[in-house]
Amino acid sequence: MYFDSHCHIHWPDYKINQELALKNAYDAGVKGVICVGTDAEDSENAVKFTQQHQNAWASIGLHPHDARLGDKELNKLTNLIGQPKVVAIGECGLDYFYTKSSKNDQIDILRKQIIIAQEHDLPIIFHVRDAFDDLWPVFDEFKDIKGVFHSFTASIKELNQILDRGLFVGLNGIVTFSKQSSQLQAAKDVPLDRLLIETDAPFLSPVPKRGQTNEPANVIYTAQFLSELRGEPIAQLAKATTKNAKQLFGI
Repeated sequence: MYFDSHCHIHWPDYKINQELALKNAYDAGVKGVICVGTDAEDSENAVKFTQQHQNAWASIGLHPHDARLGDKELNKLTNLIGQPKVVAIGECGLDYFYTKSSKNDQIDILRKQIIIAQEHDLPIIFHVRDAFDDLWPVFDEFKDIKGVFHSFTASIKELNQILDRGLFVGLNGIVTFSKQSSQLQAAKDVPLDRLLIETDAPFLSPVPKRGQTNEPANVIYTAQFLSELRGEPIAQLAKATTKNAKQLFGI
């Protein structure tokens, strides 16, 4: 049994029939998905979609790209907390690869989402790209943060910083086509009890589905790649990552 810990199949313009995508996932052995919001409207869509489907749960958050939307957008998000199927805050974080929102706005909105998550005892789905140096001073203002670093592509240094803080690491299709030895080594070094697998559908389709719209069923290809890379039986990896996801999200 597999679990897709991060996808966006709730998007109205998702290119695959959503009912078919969920059927494909279930038929492939994927028994759960987290639909992740990136702003207030998107988060509301994720909540509504998951309330209409079994084995689907929602995360609500404001993506660093949209941090410029500020407190007004955050207030809309908080109205969704407590609704059925809401299991996390995010994706939120810092993204300095693209600065669609200023660094100051990103840091401010990240801090406020951490506060919201802790007030409601929810885990956080972090999106961090080229920004770890600015992340940790904010992160370390707080204690006992629960969460996962989604779409991890950094090196051993960043991996150890994450693990030292008791967090999970999410790996997706990128690992199946990465040519960077540091990324692959980090993927090997994630302890099995801290590992989640994800698709980030519709993005980042793994080999052998490159160039196609990604869907939750494809999480099995990432799992198969990681099984070979890490030298772990696929059944063991699938069972552990599913257990980890359910533990983190309280499912």
